[in-house]
Amino acid sequence: MDFRITGLSPGPFRHLFGLPDHELKQHRALRVFAEDRGYPDRIEMCEAEIGESLLLLNHVCQSAETPYYATHAIYVRENAVAAYDRINEVPSVMRTRLLSLRAYNATGMIIGAEVVQGTDIEAAIERLFSDQNAAYIHAHNAGRGCYSGRIDRA
Repeated sequence: MDFRITGLSPGPFRHLFGLPDHELKQHRALRVFAEDRGYPDRIEMCEAEIGESLLLLNHVCQSAETPYYATHAIYVRENAVAAYDRINEVPSVMRTRLLSLRAYNATGMIIGAEVVQGTDIEAAIERLFSDQNAAYIHAHNAGRGCYSGRIDRA
């Protein structure tokens, strides 16, 4: 089964890029610098380079007006330009982590979920999309719960 993984559009974050720290605070955002390989950018779906600047901010990852409405902290690289968008390709930021996959129907209600190693994501995607009512899947890092990306049928 073909699938499409997408990162976040940089558009909603651009107004924050380059703001002084005191202004970021007004948006509940914080500038951080990658100290190691544990800073996954949600736009281009890649690890930030050591020393690279990112914004840590809250993001509405599930906007459906249901009990599953959700927000969580994410990182976005300040120099990210284009959203990751690939068919049948899993970015390494997903491949190398334990993931919580949540399948939603068209109205935003969870209808299936799995926790899987990123190395096994394709089989889990296929199982979740075997339910014809599954409209899309959200991937979250299982450890900290951060939104990782969206998965749709291709």
